[in-house]
Amino acid sequence: MATKYIFVTGGVTSSLGKGIISASLAKLLQARGYSVTIQKFDPYINIDPGTLNPYEHGECYVTEDGAETDLDLGHYERFLNKPTSQANNVTTGRIYYNVIMQEREGAYLGKTVQVIPHITDEIKRRMLLLGESGEYDIVITEIGGCVGDIESLPFVEAVRQLRWELGANETCVIHLTLLPYLKAAGELKTKPTQHSVRDLSEAGVQPDILVCRSEHPVPLDLRKKIALFCNVKQNAVIESLDAETIYDVPLLMRKEKLDERVISKLKLPHKSEPDLDTWKEFLGRLKNPTSEVNIALVGKYVELPDAYKSIIEAFVHAGSANECKVNIKWFQSENMNEENVASLLHNMDGVLVAPGFGERGFKGKLEAIKYVRENNIPFFGICLGMQCAAVEFARNVLGLEGAASTEMDPETPHPVIDMMEDQKQITKKGGTMRLGAYTCELKKGSKAYNIYGKSKISERHRHRYEFNNKYIAAFEAAGMMATGTNPDTGLVEVIELQNHPWFVAAQYHPELKSTVLNPHPLFVKFVKAAINNAK
Repeated sequence: MATKYIFVTGGVTSSLGKGIISASLAKLLQARGYSVTIQKFDPYINIDPGTLNPYEHGECYVTEDGAETDLDLGHYERFLNKPTSQANNVTTGRIYYNVIMQEREGAYLGKTVQVIPHITDEIKRRMLLLGESGEYDIVITEIGGCVGDIESLPFVEAVRQLRWELGANETCVIHLTLLPYLKAAGELKTKPTQHSVRDLSEAGVQPDILVCRSEHPVPLDLRKKIALFCNVKQNAVIESLDAETIYDVPLLMRKEKLDERVISKLKLPHKSEPDLDTWKEFLGRLKNPTSEVNIALVGKYVELPDAYKSIIEAFVHAGSANECKVNIKWFQSENMNEENVASLLHNMDGVLVAPGFGERGFKGKLEAIKYVRENNIPFFGICLGMQCAAVEFARNVLGLEGAASTEMDPETPHPVIDMMEDQKQITKKGGTMRLGAYTCELKKGSKAYNIYGKSKISERHRHRYEFNNKYIAAFEAAGMMATGTNPDTGLVEVIELQNHPWFVAAQYHPELKSTVLNPHPLFVKFVKAAINNAK
């Protein structure tokens, strides 16, 4: 069977949840026995989101092969339980970069390089790339931004061309729109949706299915009206109400028969009804917790929870595994100091110090770690959180005055965290960190080894600075053990404190590998430690 292509566009406004709808549809098709993957095309000119402030774009999600990508790829992995790669996220910047590099090499033989055909050809090539691997029955392509934006025009044009080239039943376009509710009039309004579909049609693409985001149920007469004005079948107008949790969305879309509409449009064989038993079990545990914990997340981007998207979702997975409701309490590390730390954290059942870059909020993180270390509160440090734990220990236990990371203090007398030699020569910022999956060996008998249940693990990285191995002996003599190391470089990956109920910090990002079907063991055991602490 030739690969079929589904395109998901959005209109009226951004942030309607194209990523969740794409992931939910993919989940339903996967549950029917199809092999599915999802890719995201972003209309911005950055080559990747690696250099973007999390406030601009939420977190930067890192794949196994070290691509810095859009946070929607995290949803794809969490829903499908399958890794994505460099090929699953493409930006306008990447497209133009490829075309310009080819032009410099003389690939176009004196032709004038233009948006059509050269840019659209490169977009189409990337749209078909995963399908041509032969691994997938269906490729879902989510197009970022909003129909009608100048930036997304070349992508929509590429979709128009592909639909024409591939044939009627090989593609399906799903358009996500908003039905705003006017309180004063007491009704849902369809006009923005009509305009949005008109914009898409003017670009030569007629959607097959409309998914209408709404805060209120969409009555039948309204669906008829939308179908009439937008040239879609009435049963292809699908309501998408706000859900209690994003993990409800596949079941809501199943109820609305989104997967069935797609299957009939693509003339796919009905393999079987979707098998969603394990998904429903996960939701059952999630919604019927037997215990509850408060976990502090100490970070510097806490005003925008999307900056820590994968961590939040990893707590959802770990909460379900423990039948426990995890309440994340957000603490801005800039506002944390020696005077207020006890009053802020004293009734927390566990504390996670989050990843980040730069000096802002560094001192507050150190205060939080000192407090949990001295008061036996379960602690989990990730990336910069692990580096902070090392600095705090060096200063307050080993008595190394002025100990720091050279990221925060290049002149520190005790660089317990320092830049790797091969990083010191780098002047360019994008894509130059230690990125992607690396192996790590855990010491038998350590807490980390017991948590994972094995000695060899692989985890994803995104950082420039490392634990300075010159200090290992002093750390271990004082009870802070390096229990996970990279077998090739000897770099420290995991540190844990002896004589403490649960004090584990990792240089890598475990949250990136947590999925609904495979909650991450570190998060599961950290939540368990918090439950025990709450008792």
